[in-house]
Amino acid sequence: MEQLYTRWGKALDANDILQEYPRPLLRRESFINLNGYWDYAFTKEFKKPETYDGRILVPFSPESVLSGVERQLKPDEYLWYRRQFDCSMPDDGTRLILHFGAVDQACRVYVNGKEAARHAGGYLPFSADITKYLRRGKLPSMPEETTLRTGAEPSDVCPGAEDSDRSEMQNEIVVAVKDLSDTSYHAKGKQKLKKGGMFYTAQSGIWQTVWMEYVPENYIEELITEPELDQKRVRIFVRSQKPEPVTIRIHAPRIHASADEKVWEPSKRLEISGISNAYLEIPIPEVRPWTCEEPWLYDFTVTMGEDRVQSYFSLRTFTVEPDAEGIPRICLNGRVQFQNGVLDQGYWPDGLYTAPSDDALIFDILEMKKLGFNMIRKHIKIEPQRWYYHCDRLGMVVWQDMVNGGTYYRHWFVTYAATLISWKKWKMADIYPHLLSRTHKEGRLEFVREMKETIRILKGHPSIAVWVIFNEGWGQFQTEDMTRIARSCDSTRLIDQASGWFDQKGGDLQSVHNYFFKLEFAAEKERATVLSEFGGYSLRVEGHSACRKLYGYGTHKTLDSLNAAYQEQMAKVKEQIPKGLCASVYTQLSDVEEEMNGIFTYDREVRKIR
Repeated sequence: MEQLYTRWGKALDANDILQEYPRPLLRRESFINLNGYWDYAFTKEFKKPETYDGRILVPFSPESVLSGVERQLKPDEYLWYRRQFDCSMPDDGTRLILHFGAVDQACRVYVNGKEAARHAGGYLPFSADITKYLRRGKLPSMPEETTLRTGAEPSDVCPGAEDSDRSEMQNEIVVAVKDLSDTSYHAKGKQKLKKGGMFYTAQSGIWQTVWMEYVPENYIEELITEPELDQKRVRIFVRSQKPEPVTIRIHAPRIHASADEKVWEPSKRLEISGISNAYLEIPIPEVRPWTCEEPWLYDFTVTMGEDRVQSYFSLRTFTVEPDAEGIPRICLNGRVQFQNGVLDQGYWPDGLYTAPSDDALIFDILEMKKLGFNMIRKHIKIEPQRWYYHCDRLGMVVWQDMVNGGTYYRHWFVTYAATLISWKKWKMADIYPHLLSRTHKEGRLEFVREMKETIRILKGHPSIAVWVIFNEGWGQFQTEDMTRIARSCDSTRLIDQASGWFDQKGGDLQSVHNYFFKLEFAAEKERATVLSEFGGYSLRVEGHSACRKLYGYGTHKTLDSLNAAYQEQMAKVKEQIPKGLCASVYTQLSDVEEEMNGIFTYDREVRKIR
């Protein structure tokens, strides 16, 4: 495979890696960014290495070229990270919180030899209060060895850690990582150790920003915002360890989709006081709703004692409602909106799961808007929260997939036979765990936990319109139960319970994938009909393609041929809208390795679709 670089990867400054505040929905004025060079080592045993193999550029996974390592973490290995930092802790109850955006798949975090956190789930953030572990003198000797595996009980200390005579201001973070990749039932997305076709290079380890922040002893841990457009109000829940008086001030709504920021000044100042750990209801008599054309954001500030955070929300609704002919349609703020979407895998040739810069994320979103797309389906991957923030402020609707799990997929069934089953419109129940790769109870319970956590973390982003639970039967199980659980976590979004096939007739969308057959749809009485994947036309561009082998759904040799096929297919999609089609998702935003059916080449240098 040929190594490609994006323009942002080529310009990368190791001393200035993803320095933006990583959590836009709960921002403080300052934070300590720990991106940059860490020590790393691979080991066969779960024992802290005596020496390290070299330096890795965090947060790029070791498999990526931007990490400086370019080595695959195997399922029978451990990956170790080490970073030292200085800190000064005042004696006023101040706490120091350590945050990880995502670590794939399972890890333990040690601070000065003591275990501060453990986490399983390679796509979700986690945090730890490390105040009590900060160095105040020499550490006691540690045991020689223990065991780390996904789901295992942690030891109390870092295995193999030894006494240290460093100064009391010098602290050490050690992270131990285990990644079973696609050899187990854990969430894996499109990662595969033996990549090829529609599956891509497996990555591991730290792949999102690592950062710290000082907070008071009782601090704002979480904000939950529930905007209610029809009632002209917002409900805000401020979570803290102990109830404490809070003040919420909502600022003038603004559009900051470009350098020309647009602000609308309401006639009344919106401010309310109350107590944390209870919903506070704030009327908004003069509403500016969020749309793709005018993505109004309401910034607000929450003050609780010595803590002060900033966030934002928008007023908008996504619903399915009948049009004048009684056909169910997707509506934004009560008005029919055809959601013209594109599939986005979120892969980069130089950073794999990690975009080289914030500007790279913005580029993808803006280029899709220029082409007339108003929706992106984020395909079985959870992005850093800044990606969703940019969709919020730029007015790009998001369909968010849950990350698929399950053991080895039987593609003869879930890909080839399923395509025929879908074309014939045969119904198949989801009661065959062997065929759908869901025989492990632990894996099913893990999926439920991670689905709930995904919704909890992302539900504050107004751009998200749809939760997509399962894709093409990959690890699908108890579909109706999963739909009810997702609905209980968030009743304000639409649910696509089974994208592609193995539809169980639930959720809000009749969701079809069609790469090979004539486009024709029959509208249902209650669910909106969507073409959630189609197209996928391939073209290899010399000098901008990573592989010689090409995968896609219709190969072309020239740009003219590719564009003619694309325009013809888009015209056929448009013909189906009066018949009931409510959304379409073209495959895909960019090439990824062998799959060369992108609108852009993998390096984002050539736009193939005009």
